[in-house]
Amino acid sequence: MHHITDPIDRRLLDEFQRDFPVVDRPFQPLADALGLDEAGVLDRLARMRATGRITRVGATIALGAVSASTLAAVAAPDERLEEVAALIDAEPGVNHNYQREDGWNLWFVATGPDRAHVDETLARIEERTGLHVLDLRLVRPFNVDLGFRMSGTSHDVPPPRKVDRTVMQDGDRSLLQALSSGLPLVADPYAALARSLERNADDVMVRIKALHEAGIVSRLGVIVRHRALGWSANAMVVWDMPAEQVSVAGPALAAHPGVTLCYERRPVEDVWPYRLYSMIHARSRSEARQVLAGAAALPEMFGAQHKVLFSIRCFKQTGALIKHDEAAA
Repeated sequence: MHHITDPIDRRLLDEFQRDFPVVDRPFQPLADALGLDEAGVLDRLARMRATGRITRVGATIALGAVSASTLAAVAAPDERLEEVAALIDAEPGVNHNYQREDGWNLWFVATGPDRAHVDETLARIEERTGLHVLDLRLVRPFNVDLGFRMSGTSHDVPPPRKVDRTVMQDGDRSLLQALSSGLPLVADPYAALARSLERNADDVMVRIKALHEAGIVSRLGVIVRHRALGWSANAMVVWDMPAEQVSVAGPALAAHPGVTLCYERRPVEDVWPYRLYSMIHARSRSEARQVLAGAAALPEMFGAQHKVLFSIRCFKQTGALIKHDEAAA
């Protein structure tokens, strides 16, 4: 895959990853900004979705806001890699599954409506694969899901938004599940979404605004697939440092240009000592290593050992599982 060369496509991907309008015809303001008509914007987005450059126009949901999730890993023997990856992908609660360069070679995110659901998923994976699953629970995010600049220029990192779970109402989970799957690419997507949920369109828009305002929807907009856009060097870098250092190191690392995600997770005694996690997305491994060298040189990171896990291949990438699917229960 290659970089986006069309300047309007590039702007569409660059400028509308967040704060997507919640109005009757949300694609019209995008069209006005880009000097296109509404149909032209919809056509471009549909084409980029079909070619895998974007996954959806929709929401990312704040980690742990309405669902439980954890990062997990297994060490699959090389000759069983495909088989084990398929067993992991078959779980509806697994929404990302990557092969990474390490003994712990399959890394996935398990999500569910609550922690018990996640535990059941991990237990089933252990049972079906016969492999030990590392369960790396989130302690706190330092920055999460900031969108992704095509231009490669660094941008001001918005601080993590406080998440107010008290605004949740009946029906919000189904709405969030639909938003994280993506809006229909039609002129009136919220009305279409409301129809599919057998709800009133105005009511649905009021709820989306409230959930966005409360930080439960962490981002509403174009969700890009960076790998398909030429940002093919995706490195997870894990850092081993004392718990008290994380409070200082986390924000410094999160603000470092090129670091797209940063959070603290619980280590696993005697197996996996790393507490601080960061993602680096770059166009090449050498560019990723440059970002890493700069990050490692930050005074706040002094003395921390790190390990780099480049991703080799993506087995699965979907939205989170937020509500129980009655049919699957």
